[in-house]
Amino acid sequence: MSEREKAREFTAQMSVRAGRWRLYVALLDTIEPWPEHDFGRALPVPTFTERADALSGLGFEPVPGAAWAWTEHTETFDEPASAVMLVAALTVRSRTGAGR
Repeated sequence: MSEREKAREFTAQMSVRAGRWRLYVALLDTIEPWPEHDFGRALPVPTFTERADALSGLGFEPVPGAAWAWTEHTETFDEPASAVMLVAALTVRSRTGAGR
């Protein structure tokens, strides 16, 4: 991992897809697959500790002072009657010494 990549911040997001919570780190400007963790369930929502462990396993950690922010989106864009999808986001960075 380059020094430049170590210093970069990324956005980790968590949402439900196909009935299961998944957490992924958005790597922009790359053709690499995004690191992803599947929690294997819809309920209960993964705890803070489970999310931190998943991020660590992917080689990332929260940026100091970062907090999870939850937003809701419609499954069908611009359709107010559409089902709501919750998305959580957190600013992260590559863990020191982590090999990805």
